[in-house]
Amino acid sequence: MAIPNYTYLKLKMLGPCGVITIGTSFQRTYECEVECYKHAMTIVASKELVAIREEVIKEAPDPKQSAGSFELVEGTKEVLIDPSGSEGKVVLIGTTLSSK
Repeated sequence: MAIPNYTYLKLKMLGPCGVITIGTSFQRTYECEVECYKHAMTIVASKELVAIREEVIKEAPDPKQSAGSFELVEGTKEVLIDPSGSEGKVVLIGTTLSSK
């Protein structure tokens, strides 16, 4: 059994030859508190990261599932990329775009 005394920053416990007293300074106490805070924040952040990761996995699309095919949207027209070329590659351009 140990008895901490926070006022005097002492820890007393029964030893084989009597009472063992361990003391420290206010500076060391502050350093320990800062270190404990950092550890606690790391644990909280890691738990939050696990929760966020689970949400992302639930919302992520299945890569094995087919996305289907694209369908033409109304208000588009096909324009040849290179009218002088023989490849016949086209691009779709919206006809309802503003002049800006």
